[in-house]
Amino acid sequence: MKKLVVVILAVCSISLAQAQSAKSLLNEVSTKVKGYENIVIDFKWNLNNSKENVNQDTRGDVSIQGDKYLLNMLGTTRMFDGKKIYTIVPEDEEVTISNYSSEDDKDITPSKLLTFYEKGYTSKMDIAQDVKGRKIQYVKLTPIDSNAEIKDILLGIDVQTKHIYRLIQTDGNGTKYTLTVNSFKTNQPLSKTLFTFDQAKYEKDGYYIDRLD
Repeated sequence: MKKLVVVILAVCSISLAQAQSAKSLLNEVSTKVKGYENIVIDFKWNLNNSKENVNQDTRGDVSIQGDKYLLNMLGTTRMFDGKKIYTIVPEDEEVTISNYSSEDDKDITPSKLLTFYEKGYTSKMDIAQDVKGRKIQYVKLTPIDSNAEIKDILLGIDVQTKHIYRLIQTDGNGTKYTLTVNSFKTNQPLSKTLFTFDQAKYEKDGYYIDRLD
């Protein structure tokens, strides 16, 4: 009986240490990210669902400054100026404008990509990998909400730079989304109008403006 108690206490101690270690690493990442004026990321995105025989790769890039972002992916541009979201689809010559609600937004949006883990998740250390000479430490995040669509998230962190290298999200239906950072640039000389929507320009180009606000 004493041996069992000792084992249980040992396991609990290890779990607590892992949780504290994971929390400490995530805090370092968060502090580092919040110290930048802006961040520009070039990435690879993979969607995989073996049950549905779906495996799709694409590339994209995103510029982030505070809550504002400009995302280019799958031939679509999505911009958030702090108040409204603009989805620009050149193929359809259409722009959709919608209001942003933080209460309704439960997804990992570009502006929350580097800090989403601060609330709503438990964390623990997972595997570590060597990627081209870089040590990538993974932290496993599990939603506190048992009804969440997300099953878990593996966050790969570059131990030296404290930058996120990879995010692997697994949903309850088995769909896996993997974002791998190809380049991570900070404090770039961004245009002052980068996050400003020029409606007149798109109307002049013949785009249909669909307002959902």
